[in-house]
Amino acid sequence: MQDLTEGKPGKLILQFATPMLIGNVFQQVYNVTDSIIVGKVLGKEALAAVGASFPLIFLLISFIIGIASGSTILISQFFGAKDLDKVRRTIDTLYIFLFFASIIVTILGIAFSAPIFRLIKLPEELIPMASLYMNIYLSGAVFFFGFNGTSAILRGLGDSKTPLYFLIISTIANIFFDILFIVVFKWGISGAAIATVISQTGAFLTLVIYLNRTHPIMNLTWRRMFWDKKIFSSSVKIGLPTGFQQTFVSIGMIALLRIVNDYGTNVIAAYSVAGRIDGLAALPAMNFGTALSTYVGQNIGAKKMNRVKQGLLSTLKMSSITAVITSAIIIIFRYQLMALFVSDEAVIKIGAEYLLIVSGFYIIFSSMFVIGGVMRGAGDTLIPMFITLFSLWVVRIPLAAFLSKFLGVQGIWWAIPIAWFMGMSLSFLYYRTGKWKQKNVFGSASGDDHLNSRKSDIV
Repeated sequence: MQDLTEGKPGKLILQFATPMLIGNVFQQVYNVTDSIIVGKVLGKEALAAVGASFPLIFLLISFIIGIASGSTILISQFFGAKDLDKVRRTIDTLYIFLFFASIIVTILGIAFSAPIFRLIKLPEELIPMASLYMNIYLSGAVFFFGFNGTSAILRGLGDSKTPLYFLIISTIANIFFDILFIVVFKWGISGAAIATVISQTGAFLTLVIYLNRTHPIMNLTWRRMFWDKKIFSSSVKIGLPTGFQQTFVSIGMIALLRIVNDYGTNVIAAYSVAGRIDGLAALPAMNFGTALSTYVGQNIGAKKMNRVKQGLLSTLKMSSITAVITSAIIIIFRYQLMALFVSDEAVIKIGAEYLLIVSGFYIIFSSMFVIGGVMRGAGDTLIPMFITLFSLWVVRIPLAAFLSKFLGVQGIWWAIPIAWFMGMSLSFLYYRTGKWKQKNVFGSASGDDHLNSRKSDIV
């Protein structure tokens, strides 16, 4: 556990974000490894099927993850206030919620996967493979939610290192099982899904055993768990906007996939691969934003509002430098990166065009996510939800449909950075108002700290 209320903000956030970033990189390697082996061994059709399944998987889990984020914010604020009893009650309540939610997600996903693929007009030859992969993947949803929920709890407590160690082991296991099931046993696309489920299950179970024996607060035992209605209500109040935001974002991803599907298997496969690379590139910004949220939550809980601005400025500098370096690397090596996943020249060319257009604007995405991290840490999730939905549904999707009529598939790619710019601008304008300071669970700043929450202190 790490106290983020004392010390230099930039150093604390970097130390907290780095293990979390490394951990998320390893978690992304799950998907990247699947894609590389599937693309090279099973071909572009299987690769397209795997890529098409992820927006639907995200749709099913996004609302639950959003609701759970409210608990993470409460944990960080209660921990910052040194109220360990409420920390434990929040943890218990979150675990109970995630268990039953995972069962519902699994049932819905398996029942409706094929009809949804047909609804978004995925090429018929890809639907059997996509449905098979998705159904097997969702069979391990309870362990997926369990591991990610535990990792989120630990981050709220200031511990970003423990999940990293178990992710590394899990990722190595995933690569081993991918090779074993796909290359040696020749189980096809089902082998990739089974490898991921086994790895996620192992990561969760071993993490729980370790924490039950070593952690002073974490103790996952069903018989001792306590459901706190009041805390769950607060979690839902904070997390519900994020849940809706994540849900509509996932629906937006499906809507974009629907536009992409009109261009055939090559474009679907290229979009899948470029999206994997894009996802890896976005990790630094997302982890800096998440680290900043925990930092903000703890400092608001400790009533140290003056440290929030310092943390934001330091995080913006670090994330911007990282974004510029990442953009340069991807632009220079875009063809080589695509070739890691697939051998088809047409797919590589389409994906390289995507990366050339989109990767030059990572600094905008980075700034948008970091600024949003301040509001999330304060417990203000409603306005960020509206900003995200506006950027996606009013800007990105309509613009992708419109520009694709004149620029072809490149029009879809150009809609992405334009939407990022809109989201970043609106997030900054809302941050400037300072209204987010009144949304934390302890109320607005008071006393001497109230002097630090004036608009003159806002960037």
